Amino acid sequence: MATRTVGIIGGGALGLAAALRLAQAGRQVTVLEREPHLGGLATGFQVGGTYLEKFYHHLFGTDRAIIALIDELGLGGRMVWRRPPTSVLYGGRIYRLDGPLEVLQFSPLPLHDRLRLGAALAALKALPHPEPLEGETAAAWLRRWMGERVYRVVWEPLLRGKFAHRAEEIAMPWFWARVHYRTPRLGYLRGGFQLLYEALGEAIRSRGGTVHTGAEARAICSRPGGGATVAVAGLGQLSFDQLLVTLPTRLFKRLAPELPDSYGAEAPEHFGAHCVVLALDRPLQSAYWLNVNDPGYPFLALVEHTNFLPASDYGGRHLVYLGNYLPMDHPLFSASDAEVLAEFLPPLRRLNPAFEPCWVRESWVFKAPFAQPVVTVGYPKRLPPHQTPLPGVYLANMAHIYPQDRGQNYSVRLGERMALRLLADG
Repeated sequence: MATRTVGIIGGGALGLAAALRLAQAGRQVTVLEREPHLGGLATGFQVGGTYLEKFYHHLFGTDRAIIALIDELGLGGRMVWRRPPTSVLYGGRIYRLDGPLEVLQFSPLPLHDRLRLGAALAALKALPHPEPLEGETAAAWLRRWMGERVYRVVWEPLLRGKFAHRAEEIAMPWFWARVHYRTPRLGYLRGGFQLLYEALGEAIRSRGGTVHTGAEARAICSRPGGGATVAVAGLGQLSFDQLLVTLPTRLFKRLAPELPDSYGAEAPEHFGAHCVVLALDRPLQSAYWLNVNDPGYPFLALVEHTNFLPASDYGGRHLVYLGNYLPMDHPLFSASDAEVLAEFLPPLRRLNPAFEPCWVRESWVFKAPFAQPVVTVGYPKRLPPHQTPLPGVYLANMAHIYPQDRGQNYSVRLGERMALRLLADG
């Protein structure tokens, strides 16, 4: 019997994890990635001779699937585990807020509100699954169980910063997942997560698979009897017995005109990611992760990466991310890099009055569409099934990791599950 061929569109965590497991099972796998490098939203770029992600990434202690994969690929010795400060900017001051003691010391709230905040967070940690929370918004639940003042000071600025006009519609199971699975102890792959994706590519090739970068899929057509033919820029027509597509649903529908209009008709809305990375000649502030709860800042989070990893890893550069998730028609996506920096740099003086633009040695602006699913009430019912109406063609993407909304770990886990699904079906 001829070896079954499997095509995978997308070389991010999900597609590569599926490809590796399929190749290990004896399938003839071909990965097609449009970008010049593997990794998807975790792709890195070179800074001071090592990789740094274009969009900030770290792992939590509960991220078992990706930790196991890192170990399997021989990279476990590069993992760094620490507890860098996770803080919030409120009223012009930075407060650490990443553990029970820090919650009790959070002085912008009176003591009874701090106790209420801590008790509700503990309840979410203890709740084993989010089913009791389905059908409720995070805003309503937080107001009811934590109180209006806690919601206004701690959570409303984060929800509005992340989801803009959709903030009041965000589903409570999404919030549960962010509390339940996250840990103050964080992990990072020293040298950058790009090392993981390059190792995945090599592992797939070593098992007879093919990995193409710079290979954009232009069209998907079903084959009689199942499977699909994919038109790929520079490679022509490639035919597969099974096809796994890891693109956002709306992009998949553009590529596959045979799909009925009903498939994915209610696919979740996505925001894009917009991130400025600064290389400074000195530290900016003390926190690693800083949620910006004060008004008047053009970014929702500041992540000073070198308050986790040492600046010496990056040639002495102190690296700061200024990140946003925004509607994809937001003006920042069309602004020039100079215009973005002119808007983003002056507010840094509010964090550190000594800051001067001359501290910036290098800067980069990165943009990515379809980076943040908008997880509203009823979200699971709007997800298209993995098995598409085209026989032998499957869809799995970041939207499917609900109640999570993104994360390398959950993409790896879904990729491994999809590999099992394809093996069982074919």
